Amino acid sequence: MYDEHGYRCTVCLICDHKNAPSAVICSQCGAPMALIEDAREQNRKPAIITLLGEANVGKTVYLGFLLDLLSKRAGGFEAIPKGAYSVNLQQTVIGCLNGRRFPPKTPLEVEHWKWAYYQVRQRLKRSDEWFDVLLPDMAGEALSQEIESPKSYAAISGLLAKSAGAMVLIDASVAASGSPYPDYFAYKLISYVDQRFASHRKERVANPIAIILCKADTCPECFDNPREFAETNLVRLWNLCDSRFENVEFFASSVVGSLGYAHDEDGNVVQVPLHAAPRGVLEPFEWISERMKAVQL
Repeated sequence: MYDEHGYRCTVCLICDHKNAPSAVICSQCGAPMALIEDAREQNRKPAIITLLGEANVGKTVYLGFLLDLLSKRAGGFEAIPKGAYSVNLQQTVIGCLNGRRFPPKTPLEVEHWKWAYYQVRQRLKRSDEWFDVLLPDMAGEALSQEIESPKSYAAISGLLAKSAGAMVLIDASVAASGSPYPDYFAYKLISYVDQRFASHRKERVANPIAIILCKADTCPECFDNPREFAETNLVRLWNLCDSRFENVEFFASSVVGSLGYAHDEDGNVVQVPLHAAPRGVLEPFEWISERMKAVQL
């Protein structure tokens, strides 16, 4: 690829910006250029699944455990990381929880986000069809800023423009307590996703959306019937999804089996994950991967 001046360049996979061949990160959106080299080797565009959610909802922990389960061939999947950088996120998450602490917050700066690029297939179904999955771990604060001021983060708007589907995390424990905040944030978030996905405002969005009600171990009724829980506790979100999206499903999920509390060096009370007991982590990915294939067909 050459730019308008005849110089060789590398086009960013996320925002289509033309970068110098020696660039390590995209000068426009901050995405790692290693993604482009790995994608080019596959001779096909990767299926991008964007993981969305507010700050402190548990995106990093969820994504880390999802990738770890895939690498262990859970659920009949087989997953191969395309580059050592793809393993960093799950290694950090599993290491932190084994040490009874939560992983550090994802930085606002895009160049410090962790990206996972995996080649995945459903092994137990004897399928020879591999698909490439790109899963970025974005900061919740950055997403909030992007929702309020669209295109302030080129990486987020570019990701959604290229995404085949999205997984949206919502804090079920806060929603179950009666707080309207998770519903309002999810309502704004899904409205933003609708704008990015919709090709025409009169058409419903076909891209699959998995709504993941995380931290559901604190509200068992969420596991009993996630759709009923959402319809009762997330009314605004439920109505918008019903109006605008063709492929939406609701899932309950939890990772931490039990929590303890301690004081940090400054005397603040902090949560301590005593042990991990992942439940409902793989099901949203299994559903969205099947729906993505169906939409492409």
